[in-house]
Amino acid sequence: MSSPQRITLAMTGASGAQYGLRLLDCLVREDREVHFLISKAAQLVLATETDVTLPAKPQAMQAFLNEYTGASAGQIRVYGKEDWMSPVASGSGAPSAMVVVPCSTGTLSAIATGACNNLIERAADVTLKERRQLILVPREAPFSTIHLENMLKLSQMGAVILPAAPGFYHQPQTIDDLIDFVVARVLNLLDIPQDMLPRWGEHHHGSDD
Repeated sequence: MSSPQRITLAMTGASGAQYGLRLLDCLVREDREVHFLISKAAQLVLATETDVTLPAKPQAMQAFLNEYTGASAGQIRVYGKEDWMSPVASGSGAPSAMVVVPCSTGTLSAIATGACNNLIERAADVTLKERRQLILVPREAPFSTIHLENMLKLSQMGAVILPAAPGFYHQPQTIDDLIDFVVARVLNLLDIPQDMLPRWGEHHHGSDD
């Protein structure tokens, strides 16, 4: 699989805003074009969990994120929740991959049922109908039967469910290490280079047994 040059990144109102910010930073660093969507709930979570407060209007948000990540002009494109004329709303214009991180269980449900009540849900619906790559990163505990049924349904449709559940085999020393674990797994699925987490076995030379 060749890595996508254009990616839709959506952030919704679950805990774990740091994952979305870190992924955005990594995508910019790897020279990807990012179509950025964020729900109002996600903006509240972002302001609560980080020191980042995004401007409300898409144009101002785009300027802020360009400066925050050091993106080149036009590399990050921000769209409002009802911008139905944006590329992500149509199969003929949407990027070849979409990541929702963090993905709230409400968004999970809406995508599973094809609700399309806002641009994030519509963009995910387009991704599914066009058989493109959709990665959903839920952060909830515990999962209810409803959540699990929605995840199963989406997995059967071709989406990848990647819970924000960092591992510890890389011996994390900081919170940033735990964030990077999850983001690195997303980048691996997108086939985008990353140096935050070695792939399993890369630095293992075997035992003497």
